[in-house]
Amino acid sequence: MIDHISVGTNDIARARAFYDPVLGGLGLRLLASGAGSADYGVSSILFSIETPHDGKRATSGNGMHIAFAAGRREMVDSFYRTALANGGIDAGPPGLRPEYDANYYGAFVFDPDGNKIEAVTRSSK
Repeated sequence: MIDHISVGTNDIARARAFYDPVLGGLGLRLLASGAGSADYGVSSILFSIETPHDGKRATSGNGMHIAFAAGRREMVDSFYRTALANGGIDAGPPGLRPEYDANYYGAFVFDPDGNKIEAVTRSSK
């Protein structure tokens, strides 16, 4: 079972300007923040952005992405619109992905640091 996931950033302020509204639309809120990190969740931390502890530049992983659960298709659509409006880059617009599941509805974006994230629901609504 996964406790939480962290991705790197080179600019906490820029990353927060992206993630605060994007994750807020999925029901996650900022739980803690500092000079080098920001932590999101509901009652406990589920997702963090942070500057690398070794002082080197953060880089994204090729082929890796993080999928956030959305309750409804409209939440996936809103995630996508909000991400693009806040500096995200399209990596796959909202839509059905029947190659995964008949009701798999997802959208993919790259955050300002190049991390690939997704919102997905298996709801038919």
